[in-house]
Amino acid sequence: MSNEFVWCRDEVRIGEAKSTSLPQFTIGQAVANGEARHQRIRDLPVRRADRPNEKARRAHPASKAVTADAILRSFNTWAFKREQPADPQLLAQAVAEAVTRGEPVPFILYWGKGPRAKVGEPEITCLDYLAAFAGRVREVYAAGASVELILTDTHAALNGHAERSVQQYFAEVGAHAGARGFSTKLLSELTCAAHAAGALRIDREAAPDEVILQRLSTSAGKWYRGEGTTRDGALKYFQMNMIEKRAVEFAFPRAIFITFNGSQLRCLFPDRLPIFYMYSLRRGVSVKPWFLPAAGPENPEHVDLT
Repeated sequence: MSNEFVWCRDEVRIGEAKSTSLPQFTIGQAVANGEARHQRIRDLPVRRADRPNEKARRAHPASKAVTADAILRSFNTWAFKREQPADPQLLAQAVAEAVTRGEPVPFILYWGKGPRAKVGEPEITCLDYLAAFAGRVREVYAAGASVELILTDTHAALNGHAERSVQQYFAEVGAHAGARGFSTKLLSELTCAAHAAGALRIDREAAPDEVILQRLSTSAGKWYRGEGTTRDGALKYFQMNMIEKRAVEFAFPRAIFITFNGSQLRCLFPDRLPIFYMYSLRRGVSVKPWFLPAAGPENPEHVDLT
């Protein structure tokens, strides 16, 4: 089994593993299979949300009287959150800073890939749910909210998904996200950019505790199809996240990080960003849409989450 994982062009070895069972990583030729793969994935559409113009902002009834607290109340409700957000003071600060700058409240989230190569009913439902979430902010704040999907191409590669399948799926996700005013960005690109800027601090001693490792191993047992055992996959996934979460902080220092996971996995998310624990499809449902089956000619099973 290979003990390396790669993000970008420069060959930079990231230390030794804490134990022989914990893989070490190399920042090398981009997303596991070299520069050619990286270039093809970079060709996927990158969607940018349109920002409201100044005239629209002035015409909005809440333009003058809105407060950060009112904006926070608009989305921080049990209609969307699965548990209380982490770091509530950071959350309030992120909203207040957006108001001060007169900019949209910035939200980011990871978007992964499961067995399917095509977008299905679960993804559409999730994107519509996110649009409703952003709409709540827009109802009280003229600048609204920006939503950026971070497409986790590195995790898809780790799990053994074929390159063509990853490209096709994320291209479709980008198109549907863009239609709703959302932006997309590849996680590999964020990591490469942070590395090039010298912003990645590598903790050679980072290793999950046994509780986290068991959770990740259970998930790997369902979805990991890479080299080695599911425990190997879980260890690699943890180590990648320790690096990538710093890259996300570097790219989005003022954003609010949305996750469909619960607080048990808080260690995987950016340390310095507020975390909003959100349902995925509707209230009471938190399973990630890319892991759900989708109705269609190849899979007639209807998704029933009642």
